[in-house]
Amino acid sequence: MSLLSRLFKKKEQINDHMKYLVIGLGNIGAEYDGTRHNIGFDILDALAKVKVASFEQGKYVFHTKVKMKGKTVILIKPTTYMNLSGKAVKHWIQKEKVNLSNVLVVTDDISLPVGRLRLRAKGSHGGHNGLRDIENQLGTREYARLRFGAMGDFPKGRQVEFVLGKWDEKEKMEVDILTQKAIDCIESFVFRGLSQTMTEYNK
Repeated sequence: MSLLSRLFKKKEQINDHMKYLVIGLGNIGAEYDGTRHNIGFDILDALAKVKVASFEQGKYVFHTKVKMKGKTVILIKPTTYMNLSGKAVKHWIQKEKVNLSNVLVVTDDISLPVGRLRLRAKGSHGGHNGLRDIENQLGTREYARLRFGAMGDFPKGRQVEFVLGKWDEKEKMEVDILTQKAIDCIESFVFRGLSQTMTEYNK
């Protein structure tokens, strides 16, 4: 390999290290707007608004790029619907050549109380169909995920109806506060790395 080729290869590796992919999970369509299951979409919308960025449609997703202290962060909202989220995630990881260590999935979690965030480096899908499909498509559980608390009381067998329902008035106050905290957590993941961010935001 020539010196010039090695320099280009090194530059590509550096650029890949500076590139991040943040995926917000949800379902497209007005009927799903504001539902618990769409909090991943809502957080990315809020982040894009702060960065004065607009989403555009691409293959399998709505996407936009923002800068965070010189690092490129690609925000995507899959249009494949929740149960096929992995198809979009896999495509965009390959398309943008993002290291798996620089990928973060943002999703709801009914095992966590409203008002709580949980950042993990890896783990099981926990029954969440979006995470299940990502795991199946990537062939690994070792990708970071930011879980947003959506716990509530619902009758047995009514879980789907619950997560596809909208936040109640009391929950909305917590959600607004936690959405800003989730944005801060995402920025910390990019700036400071996973380990330090977990230490701070999992308290």
